[in-house]
Amino acid sequence: MKKFNIKYPFFALVMAVSITSCVARKEYERPKDIAEEKLFRTDMLPKDSVGLGGVSWKEIFKDQNLQQYISKALENNLDIRMALQNIASAEAYLKQAKAAYQPTLSVGPDYTFSTSSLNTQMGQIMGERRYINQFDITASLGWEADIWGKLKAQEKSQLAAYLGTVAAHQNIKSGLVASIATAYYQLLTLDEQKKIIEQSIQIREKNLETTKALKDAGTLTEVAVQQSQALVYNAQASLISLDVQIAQLENTISLLMGETSHQIERGSLSSQQFSVNPDLGYSASLLENRPDVRQAEFNLMNAFELVNSAKAQFYPSLRITGSGGIQSVDIDKLFSTNSLFANVVAGLVQPVLNKRQIKSNYEVSIANQERAYLNFRKSVLAAGKEVSDALKIYTSQDEFITLKQKELEAYNNSVEFSQDLVNYGMANYLEVLNADVNRLNAELNIANAKYTKLQSGVELYRALGGGWK
Repeated sequence: MKKFNIKYPFFALVMAVSITSCVARKEYERPKDIAEEKLFRTDMLPKDSVGLGGVSWKEIFKDQNLQQYISKALENNLDIRMALQNIASAEAYLKQAKAAYQPTLSVGPDYTFSTSSLNTQMGQIMGERRYINQFDITASLGWEADIWGKLKAQEKSQLAAYLGTVAAHQNIKSGLVASIATAYYQLLTLDEQKKIIEQSIQIREKNLETTKALKDAGTLTEVAVQQSQALVYNAQASLISLDVQIAQLENTISLLMGETSHQIERGSLSSQQFSVNPDLGYSASLLENRPDVRQAEFNLMNAFELVNSAKAQFYPSLRITGSGGIQSVDIDKLFSTNSLFANVVAGLVQPVLNKRQIKSNYEVSIANQERAYLNFRKSVLAAGKEVSDALKIYTSQDEFITLKQKELEAYNNSVEFSQDLVNYGMANYLEVLNADVNRLNAELNIANAKYTKLQSGVELYRALGGGWK
């Protein structure tokens, strides 16, 4: 009897499957209209730099206390730790997708006891009740050939999902670094404003004593005394409000570090050496530096591969299944060669009618892909806007602070001149009070402007994709 050699047909089948898989599945390409050359609203686009977003946060923030708080937050923050668990879950699904190419194999022993009813036709023919004990040890094997690239697409989609969770983790880190730095600088600003108000309280209390003395001398009335007293109360109330805001910010920083609320050690606003060079690099670098933008693209890649997988569902599937083992009604003969059995089944399964499930799944995957593309496009445009906004604020604050300092100098002169005029009875004391209020507001505005510069610098760094490295 001539034996049939399956070696060459098998290899031919494998080659055909590989070639067909390569032809049927499309490869992802980044949309060409995503990265525009003029994404930033600025003319400062140096072409020889990686840009600010590629610099480590340790090189940006020089304050030792701030560096310590950022390090603690990156280690202990609860959102960071939850993001790590998301990565672990996505990695498990990726490993499962990679294992889809492998065959399924199950092995196990079975025992079956059966007896037929005597009241059935078969039972009447047999004439007596029979008892059957069957023992078997069976191995089952199943394998699906990836003819149309369905399994490859599923693996790629899971890889994109995994990389998306990694980017999400990096995005949380970037936002966390910016949040810690912003809160810290705001805390320093409140400290500076607190000093200003404390000095203002001392000045206003002296002015109150002066007002009382001028009233006793008949130069001023009780109205001026009450107005001076009101300004003292106003400053004291502002001091209480600042203390509340300081405590709240300390609690916020503690929470970001994953710790219970406690006092935050810190330097001063004047000692900060934070200064960023608005070196933006290429606008396309946002696609590499911004974790949220990369996450949006990974979502698009995931949706693209799911379209490939859904499309492959229209075509026939080649499945090979087999089982084998030993089987016997007598346990003593279970391990003899006569007990061996095996069967192999190979077949193509082409879906014909399935309640429109495959077509609906494909149409939904197309819609999801378009939605993912639009979200990717939106994230890039939003990133460009954030860079433009932060850059405009950061580059304009120096001039703003200079003008506010000149304003403060003018109010200081106004206070001195008004006080001299009052002493000689040539002006109303209300002018002195108004000048004092304006001077205090100018001092507070300067502190706010310094904070705005720091905050916009932090935001520019984050908007360019910095903070997660």
